[in-house]
Amino acid sequence: MTEMRLSILYITICWVCLSGCQTTPGTERTDTELEAPTISAEKKTDDKATHYVFSWQFVDPNTDMTPRGGTSKGTAVKLLEEPSEAWKALQETGLSKLERDRRAILAMAGGYRTSFDFLEVAGFVSDFAPSKPYQSWGTEYVYVVEDSPEFISLQHVLVMFFEDEEGQVQGPAVVKHWRQDWHYQDQEINVYVGNDTWARERLEVNAVVGKWSQAVYQVDDSPRYQAVGTWVHDENYSAWESDQTWRPLPRREFSVRSDYDVLIGTNRHTILPTGWLHEEDNLKTVIDETSGSLAEGARYLAREYGVNRYDRIVGHDFEAGHEYWERSGPFWADVREIWTELLAGNARISKQKIEGMPMLMNVLMYSSELEAYDEKAGRQFMDDQLTKHYQWQ
Repeated sequence: MTEMRLSILYITICWVCLSGCQTTPGTERTDTELEAPTISAEKKTDDKATHYVFSWQFVDPNTDMTPRGGTSKGTAVKLLEEPSEAWKALQETGLSKLERDRRAILAMAGGYRTSFDFLEVAGFVSDFAPSKPYQSWGTEYVYVVEDSPEFISLQHVLVMFFEDEEGQVQGPAVVKHWRQDWHYQDQEINVYVGNDTWARERLEVNAVVGKWSQAVYQVDDSPRYQAVGTWVHDENYSAWESDQTWRPLPRREFSVRSDYDVLIGTNRHTILPTGWLHEEDNLKTVIDETSGSLAEGARYLAREYGVNRYDRIVGHDFEAGHEYWERSGPFWADVREIWTELLAGNARISKQKIEGMPMLMNVLMYSSELEAYDEKAGRQFMDDQLTKHYQWQ
């Protein structure tokens, strides 16, 4: 890789690892905070043009509530104006409930301009003070990794072009993003139980009839959370809403927050004519490190809303992402298989706190530097990484 390509790649990986998809009551750790660049998909005409519409109207005017997340610019994009083919397929008559569910999930594939907005809307402690909202942007392609009658896997890959201060375009920067796996009537799920630990849980048949689980994975394919919910369809409306699940701190938070331990959240995915909407309703909570249960007393800090918009775009050059995914796909297939076996074969798996480069960075760099994939070497690399960074039983 050229030096420029490596530089852009490193910046983008840092953005993926340290930002992502949030802060709270005046407890930001500014001494260690690493602000990641916001990737705007449209050129701004005013540095103050970043929208902050849904807000605290009566907050102290001397309080800085400028959204955090960075200032980097991306090149302009063209939005799809007519309903997509995926949307039209979802509206067909005579479909079974299962097939309509499947088409709704598959409608999330394709190329998008994405925006991520998070705002704390309520505090549950006496000294609560609202923290800065979080905003970031990107352009990404969502690939269908697997499509079978009762299982669909979607992989997000960022493909971003940057505009520097002189108006010159740099990029593309390509980085694997998160993954979502959808299982129909799934009875075996992996749930987050706090303290960087995930546990396998068996669900009763009557608890999953007609429902889909959504398993969300980090950018290195390690688990994040899994939830069960129902797709609801009514004429031109299709949405899935999850049950309430525990999640670890998101990337946008863990480098700047130390006052809470777990998000207890619900998700809603709504399919739109020219894209889709992902909404989050999160409680920021404190747990007892010994028992792993919610702490006594002030266990709830704040409630946070998140709105993630996926707007279909046309004409964006995703070719570098397609090339990356084709080249690194065999490696990521092995990574998924290794993780699947590890999660299915152990009751609990825990992430270890160690010094040095996080596994996420190591795995992303490994995949980005692949030219010709060696399966034996790739599996050995992952075995070494997992042995170093995780424990299981």
